[in-house]
Amino acid sequence: MTEVYDITIEKSKTSKLSSVDFSDLPFGRIFSDHMFTADYVNGQWTDLKIVPFADLQISPALSALHYGQAIFEGLKAFKNSDNEINIFRPSANLARLNTSAERMCMPEMPEELFLEAISQLVATDVAWVPNTPDSALYIRPVMFATDAYVGVHPSESYKFVVFTCPVGPYFSGAIKVKVETTYSRSFEGGIGFAKAAANYGAAMYATRKAQEEGFNQVIWTDAKEHKFIEESGTTNVMFVINDILITPPAKDTILKGITRDSVITLAKDWNMKVEERKISIDEIIEAIENKSLTEVFGVGTAATVAHISEIGYKGKNYVLPPVSERTFSNKALQTLNDLRIGKIEDTHHWNFSVK
Repeated sequence: MTEVYDITIEKSKTSKLSSVDFSDLPFGRIFSDHMFTADYVNGQWTDLKIVPFADLQISPALSALHYGQAIFEGLKAFKNSDNEINIFRPSANLARLNTSAERMCMPEMPEELFLEAISQLVATDVAWVPNTPDSALYIRPVMFATDAYVGVHPSESYKFVVFTCPVGPYFSGAIKVKVETTYSRSFEGGIGFAKAAANYGAAMYATRKAQEEGFNQVIWTDAKEHKFIEESGTTNVMFVINDILITPPAKDTILKGITRDSVITLAKDWNMKVEERKISIDEIIEAIENKSLTEVFGVGTAATVAHISEIGYKGKNYVLPPVSERTFSNKALQTLNDLRIGKIEDTHHWNFSVK
């Protein structure tokens, strides 16, 4: 039996909508009028409500601040030509959120509540969903521990918040990446597969050093040998070598990306050979030099497809084939864009319609 959740809605008395220039949407800096909040107390999600977007009042002893029990997700809503709203693959995000929650000793979120919360929130702020090219309403669910207790122990109480941001492109063009061989994002047995806040904080130092050298992001390698490729910055990474789509397997050190899964599914639909396997940086450099590598790109919710134009490794920059000549990644990007706004048939039933 499907549980019915009673979500109260308090509308904002004033909207910020008129102050937003929808032709210029920096990623993650403009927030819509409302947010959803819920509290986990005594083993239940309670106090379900949509309220005006505002700061939260917290204790300085908040468990999440001291011991890192914080997880989040990222997904997008799109407007089609009939002004109907689609959210792309929210059930997949919920499954990953609950995987992260289990690893971080946090409570799971029921699917019915998750879908109802984001659906009602997007419906409340439906005017914030942009319809300009390469834009979307970014949806950010976040869960964090709320016990006011200074002691290393899983919290007994949690807060779940969902807010939204109208966004444009994450990257303005193709990016340059540096292969990271000193610092590590994750390690076997760790939390690399979880969308935990700690993963992103740990990645910032190496990323900043790479940016100081003129790169946009890093390509992470395995923590043990720094030999095998894992992720690229905040995205999964893919290569086309000899017309084969190759990407590292989503294991305990690599986030199981929803865009990653979508692109792999499209490749198989198009009868392209796909290999999810370990791939070394030496294999990549060899493929660049013998010209069998034709495409390198990141895939993730924020960027969808982030074309990589250069790879820096051991002091040398390797220039990759022009983006205009990349058959597969350009087709995948166009297909995902068209699918999410209803221009082509959604054969995999990935779109969740907001009523």
